[in-house]
Amino acid sequence: MKVFKFGGASVKSAGAVRNVCGIIQREPEQLAVVISAMGNSTNLLETLVRAYYDQSERKWEIAKQFRDYHMEVIEGLFGEKGMPQGVYELFTELEHKLKTRPAYDYNFEYDQIICYGELISTRIVSDYMNAAGQPNKWMDVRSSLKTNDTYRDAKVDWEWTDELVKEDFNFSDTQVYITQGFMGSTSTNMTTTLGREGSDFTAAILGSVLEAESVSIWKDVPGIMSADPKKMKDSVFISELSYKEAVEMTHSGAKVIHPKTMQPLHNKGIPLLVRSFVSPDDPGTVIHKIDHRIELPPIFILKENQVLITLSAKDFSIISINDIDRVVNFLIGKLIKVTLMQQSAIDLNIVADATDEDLEEVFGELSEHYKIRYNTGLTLVTIRHYTEDVLDWMVKEKDIYLEQHSRLTARMLIKE
Repeated sequence: MKVFKFGGASVKSAGAVRNVCGIIQREPEQLAVVISAMGNSTNLLETLVRAYYDQSERKWEIAKQFRDYHMEVIEGLFGEKGMPQGVYELFTELEHKLKTRPAYDYNFEYDQIICYGELISTRIVSDYMNAAGQPNKWMDVRSSLKTNDTYRDAKVDWEWTDELVKEDFNFSDTQVYITQGFMGSTSTNMTTTLGREGSDFTAAILGSVLEAESVSIWKDVPGIMSADPKKMKDSVFISELSYKEAVEMTHSGAKVIHPKTMQPLHNKGIPLLVRSFVSPDDPGTVIHKIDHRIELPPIFILKENQVLITLSAKDFSIISINDIDRVVNFLIGKLIKVTLMQQSAIDLNIVADATDEDLEEVFGELSEHYKIRYNTGLTLVTIRHYTEDVLDWMVKEKDIYLEQHSRLTARMLIKE
């Protein structure tokens, strides 16, 4: 059997859904298919979560935008037949949720609402395939993928998940399962999520537990490129990568694969394919075990909207391991992702993904112990397999706020 994962761009419209169904139909093997929320609907749901949590009446306007977008896709697929019953029930559930008073924990409420993007998306695709004569079974992944209760960044209970996935995805009554990425549930069946863009990780979990022949992630690019072709011209296609190289790239911020994806596949020796849903006959990039050295071009990874926070002790004392421990654990507790850290005698520099609301909370807590300086709107550039010429070209006419070099990797925080 194989695992396919389709992201939001691949199911953003009725035509896109038909294309995905065509790719699935061509595959003779048993399939577990993981599908993300349609288009940018997760972003819309995030605004809905905030409005709901703030008890703003804007929640109904946002919920209508969410529903109208999916209704356009549904009408394009089902015509006069209208909304399938399963989809109607999910919209009704969401509406009932919005009528209740939010709990105190924002992260908890985030997970209870954000999941409807994936649930509705997969239900639409599954119902359309069945109506078009492509038998499949819709699965609520929350019944199989179990986690702890760290909402928005849940940790997988591998032993329990292994047991349930093998029981639920047994292919006894279907050749194709359609399910969701990004989410799971606790022991009390409360919805959790695995972190933003976590659908790749879900596909890897299913592939590992079911010992799949391969896991394929379908994108709108030919495979893995040396840079994001939308941001840098002359990017080149890379036909194969080692697991290690892929981990380095994803850890540095390459969006083509979720950072947690590689470990479960590496441990089982399952190849990961990155393929194009635009050109499904192309082989794409294969990520697998490579024992020999392969020549790779310089690989550019740009992580935008970064914040540089510089902390200095108020009493002019030297930054110690205790300071690092205090600050990092505080940020982890607030679910703020640290992308780079650098220490000097009296400064601790941290580069992070953080919103204005995050920063307000960070500064409020840390200002008791530290003087704080910060810069926003920065870009973290990572170059794997760099050369001196590439470095010179990259930093030309740019302000550099922070820089680190290792044997194969250069990282620079710049202002465009």
